[in-house]
Amino acid sequence: MNDSTHGIIFNIQRFAIHDGPGIRTTIFFKGCPLRCWWCHNPESHKILPEKFDGCNLRRGFDQSFTMNKDEIGKEISVDELMNEIIKDRVFYEESNGGVTFSGGEPLMQPEFLKEMLEECQANGIHTVVDTSGFASTDILTDIAQSTDLFLYDIKLMNDDKHQEYTGVSNQIILKNLIEVDKLGKKIIIRVPIVPELNDTNENLFAIRGFISYLNNVVEVNLLPYHRAGGGKYIKYGRENKMGDTVSPERKNLENIREFFIESKQKVKIGG
Repeated sequence: MNDSTHGIIFNIQRFAIHDGPGIRTTIFFKGCPLRCWWCHNPESHKILPEKFDGCNLRRGFDQSFTMNKDEIGKEISVDELMNEIIKDRVFYEESNGGVTFSGGEPLMQPEFLKEMLEECQANGIHTVVDTSGFASTDILTDIAQSTDLFLYDIKLMNDDKHQEYTGVSNQIILKNLIEVDKLGKKIIIRVPIVPELNDTNENLFAIRGFISYLNNVVEVNLLPYHRAGGGKYIKYGRENKMGDTVSPERKNLENIREFFIESKQKVKIGG
């Protein structure tokens, strides 16, 4: 194991049940190239650790592994993080679970991510990468070699709207999704459902049509927008562009679920 490679994470969530199969340990990487209006982890945007007065974000870390209470983000080696992951091995084995690398955007730290994936697989631990797909194709295909399952976000199919609401183009994202599918990797498509922003018939038809040409999509997850992260924007001095937007109604979510089921997809509301 190479102890020279370090990465920056901002949370470890143990006993996660919405980030892939079974009971999982989810590792949240710092740094994200997107600026989605509805993001509920604005503290993940910048890749370096950040100091905030009284943030006290220690959730997920045990007493032997804590961050400074006024700092979000901690530098950690491959060895240190594997020691944390292996503590939960019994839960993976009993539930067919494993480790999920999320963020932020884990592909922003490709060397660290690749070594973590390789170490997990060497230890017989199932690996999931939760990604926006916004990275060079070379990085993503390299990472895919050690990834058992991708949680892959599709937000908006119209590129102009994608740029407006996320800050980046969707062209490389869609290209990368096709490449991952060609590699035969299992994929769960995740679609955030944000009222009056991306829940339009036009966008949903376009998403359904696009993924219908893929061969390895095992499930579609509809992730309803929620306002739980709203307080973070105030705490961390970030602009919250969502205003008073409310969560989608259950009836609307069920209708969208039925819409995707029509194309023979397995569909779940939530992760």
